[in-house]
Amino acid sequence: MTQRDTGRLDAIVLAAGRGVRFGGGKLTALLDGDPLVAGALLAAFRAPARHVVVAVGPEPDVRQAVEATATRLLSRDRLVLVPIDDPSAGMGASLAAAARSLPGDTDGVFVFLGDMPRIDPATPRHLATALRNPGDIVAPTYLGRRGHPVLFGARWAPVLGALSGDEGARAIVDKAGESLVRVPVDDPGVHLDVDRPSDLARVQTDRRTL
Repeated sequence: MTQRDTGRLDAIVLAAGRGVRFGGGKLTALLDGDPLVAGALLAAFRAPARHVVVAVGPEPDVRQAVEATATRLLSRDRLVLVPIDDPSAGMGASLAAAARSLPGDTDGVFVFLGDMPRIDPATPRHLATALRNPGDIVAPTYLGRRGHPVLFGARWAPVLGALSGDEGARAIVDKAGESLVRVPVDDPGVHLDVDRPSDLARVQTDRRTL
């Protein structure tokens, strides 16, 4: 892959979590008048990605929010929904199911978390230009600390597809060694996630509209 070849990248958004610490209903809680998950979807659909694969649990309101957001962004044709029947199996299991649905010719996949609503749409583009090799893992850093989303080169797709449990891809990134490419970005959103209702107030000041 060359620096400018970003035509066969795809994206995954993890939106199947139960939001236990939030008390339930996290991804459909309103932030600036939109469901919380809309923020992650905004960044994913504006990323240089052909398809946006969204792992969703059995809650119909999350699925409806995802579909409505994709329609509003005029991107319904790029949306791929992957049902997760048992979200309690963990983030790793949800990520694996989504990764197994990726096209076989993908050059890389962004992994977004559905509860991170303030990713600057420019950040995924910076990551894409830094992906040089199929074995690269490209992660943004803000103030020296690694954040999300993470872009995995094509060689990592089978590894993502074999995950299980609740750890997600963190262990893969932690052990990537020289394969990890760090990209400094001016984007505090790479660290901002919502775990509890009080976190909504923490991210409310950084407004971004669809």
